[in-house]
Amino acid sequence: MFRHQGKTRTLQHNLQVASLLSFVAGNVNVIGFLAVQHLTTNVTGHFAFFVDELFELHIRQAIVYFLYILCFLSGSFVSNFIVEIISKKNERHIFTLPVILECVILFSVAVPGSHFIQQHPNIIACSLLFAMGLQNSLVTQISNSVVRTTHLTGLFTDLGIELSQLLFYKTAEQKQKLFASIKLRLLIIFFFFTGGLCGGIFYSGMLNKSLLISVGVLMAGLLYDTVKFRIILHKRKTP
Repeated sequence: MFRHQGKTRTLQHNLQVASLLSFVAGNVNVIGFLAVQHLTTNVTGHFAFFVDELFELHIRQAIVYFLYILCFLSGSFVSNFIVEIISKKNERHIFTLPVILECVILFSVAVPGSHFIQQHPNIIACSLLFAMGLQNSLVTQISNSVVRTTHLTGLFTDLGIELSQLLFYKTAEQKQKLFASIKLRLLIIFFFFTGGLCGGIFYSGMLNKSLLISVGVLMAGLLYDTVKFRIILHKRKTP
């Protein structure tokens, strides 16, 4: 799921990583909004708010929205930087550290009490945006730009295009590729929604600690990937 790249990567691998990370993104999106009343998985809206505050000459608030954008960008930068550094030493583990870093960030946001969140909402928003920038960059690299999990705007655009193409593409090969792509996009939408629904339900009782659900899902994904890889290695070594 996390280890396969290039020609060894299949649709099944993309479906697995898409379901896992889109659930996390949907979960973080809802919990982040309920906690600090800001979107924490993409920067499209923040850019609009940044420009609006700038025109209103609310410089301090404009800087805050600019920091949101910068944190998402920084997460993407750090993710790729880590991958490039580790790839020079051990390609098998290049995506493990970014996932662990995301877990650490989400855990750090989940642990403080509600009082800390009320006092420092911008720190929470910046932390979650950094984590989602990191995740978006990570899944883009893993899937060779096939999968996006932190926002749905482009996803619905691509889905609309592909549903339209079903009316015109006639060959079996063309339809097979379209059905595979549509399946992937519907899966991302479903798990994004499921993650968001889960976040909304558990937030009422656990508040920001409901982010531990995302941490658990990410760690379970890493564990599954590691165990499966070791099983495959064992089978190859066994005569």
